[in-house]
Amino acid sequence: MALHLYDTATRSVREFHPARSGTASMYVCGATVQGVPHIGHVRGALNYDVLRRWLVHSGLDVLMVRNVTDIDDKILTKAATAGRPWWEWAATHERAFESAYEALGCLPPSIAPRATGHVTQMVELMQRLIDGGHAYASGGDVYFSVKAFDGYGDLSGQKLDEVQQGESLGEGKRDARDFTLWKAAKPGEPSWPTPWGSGRPGWHLECSAMATAYLGAEFDIHGGGVDLVFPHHENERAQSNAAGDPFARFWLHNAWVTMSGEKMSKSLGNTVSIPEMLKDHRAPELRYYLVQPHYRSTIEYSPGALTEAAQGYRRIEQFLRRAASSAGSVHLGEIPDGFAAALDDDLATPQAFAVLHNTVRDGNAALDAADNSKALEVAASVRAMTDVLGLDPLSARWSEAGGDETPTRQALSELVEGLLTERQQARAEKDFARADAARDRLQQAGIVVEDTPNGPQWTVKEV
Repeated sequence: MALHLYDTATRSVREFHPARSGTASMYVCGATVQGVPHIGHVRGALNYDVLRRWLVHSGLDVLMVRNVTDIDDKILTKAATAGRPWWEWAATHERAFESAYEALGCLPPSIAPRATGHVTQMVELMQRLIDGGHAYASGGDVYFSVKAFDGYGDLSGQKLDEVQQGESLGEGKRDARDFTLWKAAKPGEPSWPTPWGSGRPGWHLECSAMATAYLGAEFDIHGGGVDLVFPHHENERAQSNAAGDPFARFWLHNAWVTMSGEKMSKSLGNTVSIPEMLKDHRAPELRYYLVQPHYRSTIEYSPGALTEAAQGYRRIEQFLRRAASSAGSVHLGEIPDGFAAALDDDLATPQAFAVLHNTVRDGNAALDAADNSKALEVAASVRAMTDVLGLDPLSARWSEAGGDETPTRQALSELVEGLLTERQQARAEKDFARADAARDRLQQAGIVVEDTPNGPQWTVKEV
């Protein structure tokens, strides 16, 4: 089965073929660097990192652009409130985002262009749109004329007479539905010179200019959060197509991370920042939690769900370390057909993880039976799957991650996993008295165990 991806533009799952043989090109909307990153911010980056890894595994060279919006109303407002230069505020939080991406195992993009470094390309794009009758200048501002582009609304399903851009009307705006390409300079704000007056770019213009600057007029995949479908991506598509660029062949959108049913956002005060999360959770466990659900499914954040995900990662980790200790060095092996079929089906990570855990269970059974040859073969397959997911516990990236646990937590993990193994072996041998004794010791330690199809899950009982 070839890779199939859900394309928002056609509202269908389509077979993926790169525009240029042997190379896949991706543009992912990156951060507006106004504050500290939270798990809602990095979820999309992790989703597209898995897609990129799968494309590479499939034999493609991947050109990936992930932009940085470093000039924006919110950046200017927050910097002014803090009494800091806007550029310093943006640079500080850009570093915070890059640290979060790196901490969670994201491969670095081919390039991470900043909006402020591509004003020349933006001016060129605006000139093309004005020359073609799709944009107009007024009072130092430049606007895109929505009515002048027949396909407006096709990406998001918006009806033209219901469009609301979320912008102020503007003195020179001919139609309230038109959106801003360029904002005239205001006193005290940064600005750049253009033929229509000094000012700064509108958000939508930035991405069109940067995507085509690095990937060309047509590229394979444009990714971002589902909240960007309208107006951001609708406007990107409109201005790029109106200028004559085919632009993205596939539009992919990842769902939100929510808390109490609401999208995680700083304005709502319901964010969980990455630096805070990594104080209490190991990075690969947090990555596991964020990439296991399907990228188009909403994640409702809860500490319990994160704890359960951590258990899942540890079962993989413990199997591979047990295999390496008992059977010898574990190398990358072959990926099972079921795992490949799952990822080829619009990155169906839940099904891929099911194959992964079934394989781990087979590997533990082989080790229990002292079949080291079989165990090594299975472990190599497990490493191959976790490598694609960016979660290989034996990789240089994560092999020392066990040391990230506190000594107390690490000791507890070793105690619990030892008792769970003892209980499992006793059950297999029908020594139910010994199995009950292991269960009782777990209960005395305040450990709650739940048997699931993927093996036992344990949590610390809340007092």
